[in-house]
Amino acid sequence: MPDTSTAIHLKGLNPEQLEAAEHFEGPILVLAGAGSGKTRVLTARVCNLIHHHGVAPDRILAVTFTNKAAGEMRERISRLLDTEPSGMWVGTFHAVGARLLRRHADRLGWDRTFSIFDSDQSLRLLKSVQEGVGLDPKRWSPKAVRNEISNVKNQLIDAKTFAAENEGSFDLFLRNVARVYPEYQKALEHQNAFDFDDLLMKPVELFEAQPDLLERYRERFAFVLVDEYQDTNRAQFRFVELLAGEHHNLMVVGDDDQSIYGWRGADIRNILDFEDSFPSARTVRLERNYRSTERILNAANHVIAENVNRKGKTLRTERTGGEPLTLAECFDENDEARWIVGEIETRIRETPRLTYSSVAVLYRTNAQARALEDAFRREGVPYQVVGSVRFYERREIQDVLAYLRLISNPRDEVAFGRVVNYPRRGIGLTSQEHLFRWAAAEGVSLLEAAARADEIQAIRAGASRGLRHFADLIQRFSVRATQASVGELLEELIEDLDLVRHLHEEGPDGEDRARNVAELIAGAVDFDATLMEGMDSDELDTFTELDLFLQQVALVADVDRLDPDADTVTLMTLHNAKGLEFPLVFIAGMEEGLFPLGRSYDDPDTLEEERRLFYVGITRAEDKLAVTWARQRRRAGDFNYNTLSSFFEAIPEELFEERKTERLRLLSQSTPHRGGRRRRAYESQSYDFDNEPADDAGLNQDLPRFVKGERVVHDTFGSGSVVEISGFGRDLKVTVDFDEAGRKKLLLRYASLEKDWP
Repeated sequence: MPDTSTAIHLKGLNPEQLEAAEHFEGPILVLAGAGSGKTRVLTARVCNLIHHHGVAPDRILAVTFTNKAAGEMRERISRLLDTEPSGMWVGTFHAVGARLLRRHADRLGWDRTFSIFDSDQSLRLLKSVQEGVGLDPKRWSPKAVRNEISNVKNQLIDAKTFAAENEGSFDLFLRNVARVYPEYQKALEHQNAFDFDDLLMKPVELFEAQPDLLERYRERFAFVLVDEYQDTNRAQFRFVELLAGEHHNLMVVGDDDQSIYGWRGADIRNILDFEDSFPSARTVRLERNYRSTERILNAANHVIAENVNRKGKTLRTERTGGEPLTLAECFDENDEARWIVGEIETRIRETPRLTYSSVAVLYRTNAQARALEDAFRREGVPYQVVGSVRFYERREIQDVLAYLRLISNPRDEVAFGRVVNYPRRGIGLTSQEHLFRWAAAEGVSLLEAAARADEIQAIRAGASRGLRHFADLIQRFSVRATQASVGELLEELIEDLDLVRHLHEEGPDGEDRARNVAELIAGAVDFDATLMEGMDSDELDTFTELDLFLQQVALVADVDRLDPDADTVTLMTLHNAKGLEFPLVFIAGMEEGLFPLGRSYDDPDTLEEERRLFYVGITRAEDKLAVTWARQRRRAGDFNYNTLSSFFEAIPEELFEERKTERLRLLSQSTPHRGGRRRRAYESQSYDFDNEPADDAGLNQDLPRFVKGERVVHDTFGSGSVVEISGFGRDLKVTVDFDEAGRKKLLLRYASLEKDWP
């Protein structure tokens, strides 16, 4: 019988939160503003379903967007219920998809010990596929091809359909992708692997092709909850729609004002049109912010009000007043970085209980981190960068993981190619090429071919012994994986390979690399200890620990590596900051062309997404927000002369104070800056001929003269049309829309650009 007494999980909720948490059956949309307690509402609703309505935990599916959020949700639910919600599925869309495929991949033609290829592994495979179909990777970027395949997968367009629709396209790029996509998908299946997009697309394909399976999971998951719904794409929407299509017990929580992933396929219409998809839906708005001061929220409200495509809500708080925002004008990126570090040091010195871990520096592009890191290192201020080289992407970690992937999935040819001669065992590239050709001719896996290397006459004896030894090692550890924990397996593998000694012999970085491998082993041991958490008994009985460990590793995101206990300043992009909060926040690089990015002005929807990103940045701050911009900044090797971002103009002047760096104040005394902070971007890009020096020695008279609309040809990018000309003399730049390579901005003196004569 359900417990109808007053529950602890509902105490302290405000009226809007309580309305959402107590909702029982039917669809509900919760529009949750930044800092409005949406995680608390989600966990309270789950607890209420279990505690008050008697719903079994294993009939609930909760989908989040990061592993960190999933872990926090499960932990909160366990604490509120005072027991583990056994059988409840909580995870990211990718993790849930992988979990379903582990159980049912055989229905699609894959073995259930499949590998999950990350972006680097899928790129390696795609490059080899391109070469196989005769598409030059130097001319046709594998990254661009992969991005297009990713986009169409997220729209649930399979390879056969895409090829049929685009093989006769006037767009040469799409015609080439139509050649690659089917072969790439065949290669994935041949290697018993899925890429990240398959983890979203294939479960939908599975449900649509297997009505009995869909019915089983509809019955299993009688209640579905989705967090960060504004960032779902077509595949994710369809997955949710299929599961909740009959019972309609669907709760989606999100904020249309924080939809910032359109560039990777997220469709804001999913949340804007939710009531159209589920007409009986109830809508609840959470507008009470528990994070930021009144001044910070007022700034955020004014910024986001400029957008047109939004549901509309206004954040409010009981934290009245608060410090004004700071707008700091800097000379260049180095001056900006020095000012930020100095301000952090001053704040920590003067503010009780403020620590380095209370501070975040956010920026639009990863390239901005270089100057910041230099300044932090120079001043000895501890920091951590989220989104740099991730732990699991380090070379030595990828090498060890490739061994584990091959032990788990003997058909993983990408893993085979990575480690067959690492550490060195005398198997050169020529021997590997002979092996690859022989395996293809015989129709066997590379691992089986290695075990039979003595049958391949073209391979010399030493390499043949190395291949057979390698195959034997993988076979031995494949058997061991069925008996040992992941931690034990890893320790034995590292010892067998004598990997630590090899790493130390590689040079001065060897010790650090060895420590990273030791950390990987420690993580595997931790995985052993927490394996039971959230797993169904049939999964534990069906799969080895290694399979489940590799699945978890493949799905780790940048933000999951953030160490909240480290007393360091956090440096990260604004995209990575989503869902986080800090007492003191800096947003660096608030300049036209950088934030918003210049190309966003070509598309109103993209410009609105850039503005939402600024809104996300503002609302990360609890007590104090500082925004910086630099008059000049080196980008892509060139200096750019900047004006303050137009986004900042939406903020009323009474909400912020203006400051200048010491260097800028000294400089301004001798060379006043023309134009105020409200000067528009197009003004800064115009050339002041009145002040052009008479000496034209720096001009290159040999540079060709181009005009807008003129057809040109480039050695690498092919033919295209000039769309913009900027700069002067040696700094003359042309922007060209190339027929095949897309839009490129080129410094003319280095571009080798010629007129495309008819």
